[in-house]
Amino acid sequence: MTATEPAASDVIAAETPQPAPGATPPRKPLVARAAAELVGAAALVAIVVGSGIQATELTDDVALQLLANSTATVFGLGVLIALLGPVSGAHFNPAVSLAEWWSARRGGAGVTGRELAVYVPAQIAGAIGGAILADAMFGQPLVKWSQHDRSAGNLLLGEVVATAGLIMLIFGLARTDRLRFAPVAVASYIGAAYWFTSSTAFANPAVTVGRAFTDTFAGIAPSSVAGFIGMQLIGTIVGLALVGLIFMNGKHDKDAGESSAA
Repeated sequence: MTATEPAASDVIAAETPQPAPGATPPRKPLVARAAAELVGAAALVAIVVGSGIQATELTDDVALQLLANSTATVFGLGVLIALLGPVSGAHFNPAVSLAEWWSARRGGAGVTGRELAVYVPAQIAGAIGGAILADAMFGQPLVKWSQHDRSAGNLLLGEVVATAGLIMLIFGLARTDRLRFAPVAVASYIGAAYWFTSSTAFANPAVTVGRAFTDTFAGIAPSSVAGFIGMQLIGTIVGLALVGLIFMNGKHDKDAGESSAA
């Protein structure tokens, strides 16, 4: 082969259809996306629970414990979204998947009903596995139901606020074509919500289920799980309503855009 002859790999690459610049890349196989959701949820809960255990072993100051727990969660969540977002969208959260499915039904982009039925069990299984893994790493009982009651009304209100804000953030970024900022924006919001909500911002049904399996700093009593999940679903509805209200495209704006184009 001379220097002017194309290599076989170049010929193959040239013959293979390439996506147009800026086009949406092909979706990954569903099994890969489910695996990403399972691993992501597991890692997220392992970070939350593990950092909580570590914090309580290092200090008795509750404020410092929460600071350590929230800081680890911010960095860990940001990394997980950046890593797994291109595969599955990095939901790790049934509330986000459900909101995306609902948006897709109304003409937006998102998961189908079949994909939702795969995502949610993967997220829950991953969250439970992550809690067990964290307990194992710190020599705790692998499964010990949490005794941390979180059933007070003010905590339930905190979950509505935390989840509504999360949904508004994610879908607001999508509506304004700024999802590239999601790793930083979502992680930052959760870090802030740890401190400004009374519930410390679970904002995730799968994480809530997983944290019931550990009787440590980050745990939640099984009797409190249903209430938290119910408020998270309400928060999801509120968040979607706010997205529709705040990021709506009005007829006047559309007409103005058409006039400008003309």
